[in-house]
Amino acid sequence: MAFYTEEEQTEDYLFKIVLVGDSAVGKSNLLARFARDEFYPNSKSTIGVEFQTQKMDIDGKEVKAQIWDTAGQERFRAVTSAYYRGAVGALLVYDIGRRQTFDSIGRWLNELHTHSDMNVVTILVGNKSDLKDAREVSTAEGKALAEAQGLFFIETSALDSSNVASAFQTVVREIYNILSRKVIQSQELKKQEPRSGKTVVLQEEGNQEEDNQAKKGGCCSS
Repeated sequence: MAFYTEEEQTEDYLFKIVLVGDSAVGKSNLLARFARDEFYPNSKSTIGVEFQTQKMDIDGKEVKAQIWDTAGQERFRAVTSAYYRGAVGALLVYDIGRRQTFDSIGRWLNELHTHSDMNVVTILVGNKSDLKDAREVSTAEGKALAEAQGLFFIETSALDSSNVASAFQTVVREIYNILSRKVIQSQELKKQEPRSGKTVVLQEEGNQEEDNQAKKGGCCSS
């Protein structure tokens, strides 16, 4: 995630978001529908990791979501784990028509927390809600799991595009709100300590203080 100093707060934000879940739950099609309004009925399983950047406008600010689509197969696990690092948002996806993908959510959540910040904004996504006759996981079960784990929850369909944009927007807006609160807090700290000679730098891990003398060149993306 990018750092932001006082001077950069009016510029674009860049948030890294990961799509995780078992193979064939529809992660790639969710991204395709959100980013390009496309759907591929015969899409193949993702190999390794792919990503796409999507722009959003929040409160008049341009926010860029860098969305990483991770492979769900076991053989790619060692490769993809490195891509969790730096993520500030995640869509944890299961297929409502395959209970085993829902049963795997706990394992994926543990992996997410192992390789990324524990405070990563996460939404539980029950995909393929259009397959009503094939449903094996009820909406109530999805909501209950999300509440138990402190996650957002939504059911989507990449096929008919229902709730797809809302799923991504919920995560991005919450990340933005958290960052905005940190900016306000840092401004309050600056008012309280006008002669401290420090600049508050915002990162996904929280607030850091660095000497102004060392930060004359500004900040960069991590």
